[in-house]
Amino acid sequence: MTEIDYDLSIRQYLDDGAAILSGVSDSPRLDAELLMGMVLRRPRSFLHAWPERVLDREEAQQYEQLLRRRFSGEPIAYMTGVREFWSMPLRVGPAVLIPRPDTELLVELALRRLPEDQDLRVLDLGTGSGAVALAIARERPRAAVIGLDISQAALELARDNARLLKIGNVEFRESDWFDAVRGEKFDVVAGNPPYVAEDDPHLGRGDARFEPRLALDAGAGGMNCFRAIMERAHNYIVRQGWLLLEHGPAQHMPLRRLMEAQHYHDITLHKDAAGRDRVTECRFVE
Repeated sequence: MTEIDYDLSIRQYLDDGAAILSGVSDSPRLDAELLMGMVLRRPRSFLHAWPERVLDREEAQQYEQLLRRRFSGEPIAYMTGVREFWSMPLRVGPAVLIPRPDTELLVELALRRLPEDQDLRVLDLGTGSGAVALAIARERPRAAVIGLDISQAALELARDNARLLKIGNVEFRESDWFDAVRGEKFDVVAGNPPYVAEDDPHLGRGDARFEPRLALDAGAGGMNCFRAIMERAHNYIVRQGWLLLEHGPAQHMPLRRLMEAQHYHDITLHKDAAGRDRVTECRFVE
């Protein structure tokens, strides 16, 4: 990364920053603007309204330091501490997986199984920042939503997000999968568990290099967590209740076989916006 000049305007710094990040980011201009907003503690609208404003030396140095971190591959969401999901600003950090747009499909499908006029119970497995649980809870205020995660640091972030968003019909518990809800039943169980194979080269690329390995690595073939969930899920779903799991593009068939082995019905695959296999749902029938 080359040095940037000092005593330049916001526009000039943003132009330089976008050029520097063009080889490491899919959205270099947006990244540059978000980093500038961090330095100036201003929204992006301010940058557009006052592009000729000149940065002082301290501001310029802070901006250059942030550019270097982003240039090294550090996720922009960890740097800003915020990621938008389901039109909600969520606090994120190195303790949690950065919520992906693809996971909004999981929310959409869960909402289809949750009538607005009924008091239902929902379980979110591997909640992380609380993204899925909070989205469902906000859209279905009559539902009682529980998010589970084995990471106490992740749960602290999820609880902070619930408080900041003022969503009261959600609860977060520390749990190794279903341990913290023994004896309880749910109308919908949804989850975005770890599903990356332990030898997948993507673990060493992009944002994944900085994200918690616990939230990504699922052993050989990426199926370990799915097996653990499928062995126990039927004990926690009401009759005619639904199980929805996000997975990788090549994992639908092995996951389907696990569901069939546990005698689930109405097994259906759903594709994401890019046409990739993304979520499989099924119904529990005693």
